[in-house]
Amino acid sequence: MIHVNGVSKFYGTRRAVDQLDLNVRSGELFAFLGPNGAGKTTTIKMICGLLAPSGGSITVAGLPAQSSGARRQLAYVPDQPYLYDKLTGREFLRFVVEMYGIEKAHATRRIGDLIETFEMSDFIDELCESYSHGMRQRVVFASALVHDPKVLVVDEPLVGLDPRSGRIVKDLFLHQARQGVAVLMSTHLLSIAEELSDTIGIIHKGKLLARGTLPELKQQFQSDGSLEEMFLHLTGGDRPSFDRLEPVREASR
Repeated sequence: MIHVNGVSKFYGTRRAVDQLDLNVRSGELFAFLGPNGAGKTTTIKMICGLLAPSGGSITVAGLPAQSSGARRQLAYVPDQPYLYDKLTGREFLRFVVEMYGIEKAHATRRIGDLIETFEMSDFIDELCESYSHGMRQRVVFASALVHDPKVLVVDEPLVGLDPRSGRIVKDLFLHQARQGVAVLMSTHLLSIAEELSDTIGIIHKGKLLARGTLPELKQQFQSDGSLEEMFLHLTGGDRPSFDRLEPVREASR
């Protein structure tokens, strides 16, 4: 579903992504990991057609990533999603379905199903400006799914969510993948990658350093440790030493 072939991205002389190859199949939940500045968000924006690669090619559902056809097959939830504060959640969802040109009766049923799935009936008819972060995330995820996408791309989806909202979102990822959707999830939460993902990819300095299931990664790097230990080893972030820190002493009086 997602095919990234030899892709590079430059910002001036800085190479943010370096000859990257990445594939996500239908029905696969792919966790995309890397430290800050590794190239995750740049890669995601190129997959979603928001940025053009400096070199290489990207296809989504067999179509060029920047084509309108690819965008209709894809749903993207950024790390800081935007809602129109002066609309209610229901009005925002209606706005989105109109943009996709979905037939009205089907759109009404679809919105009703999503409101129930994301447990939004208590607040969906209130203005978005009154929503908590978790409420906003639920509406944004619902809006991403109104057109039954074949590809779901999410950037840091669980940051700031309460446990209930987080559980809904995690169950959503699993359900979408089991329905044949290709799910690409960028996250800093390694425990979530271990819990949910079929495949893990680790990017650092624009290069994909490792790809596979957790058992495959452990075998590849001959490690019996956690994903965190492998991640820190690959990205040069071994545990810091605090031995030199001395206890704070009160000033003499």
